[in-house]
Amino acid sequence: MIVFDLECINGHVFEGWFDDRDDLDRQQAQGLLQCPVCDSFSVSPKLSAVAIRRSASPAPAGSGQEMASQAQLDAMAEFAEKVIQYVENNYENVGTSFAKQALEMHYGVKDFKQIRGTTTREEEKTLEKEGVPVMKLPILKKDNEDLN
Repeated sequence: MIVFDLECINGHVFEGWFDDRDDLDRQQAQGLLQCPVCDSFSVSPKLSAVAIRRSASPAPAGSGQEMASQAQLDAMAEFAEKVIQYVENNYENVGTSFAKQALEMHYGVKDFKQIRGTTTREEEKTLEKEGVPVMKLPILKKDNEDLN
């Protein structure tokens, strides 16, 4: 797959995913490309930045790149932990009734409040279909917890 920046005649810029450049050219020739903003079929690829990789070999052990990557990983883990801690402290845990309560709040049956809980895949699909905004977060097992 390859991503191209596309622009319509009205100046709207958006991305298009294609198998390759030939696929882009074929769809453009057949008039299949359409702007998602104004529905214009007059769409063409834009010039975009190209990423250049200098070396295929990984950074040697102990190099600055390796240490920077580890520092970035540590920072991301710390940030994730802070987000999870914030949610645990500021959102009511409603357990497996999350989908039911979220739908009731969405349709005004219950007053809005910050909740957290678990859902099944089917419940996730229902919430998405109904337009209920949901953010999934991983629950990390802490050393002193015994989760099944």
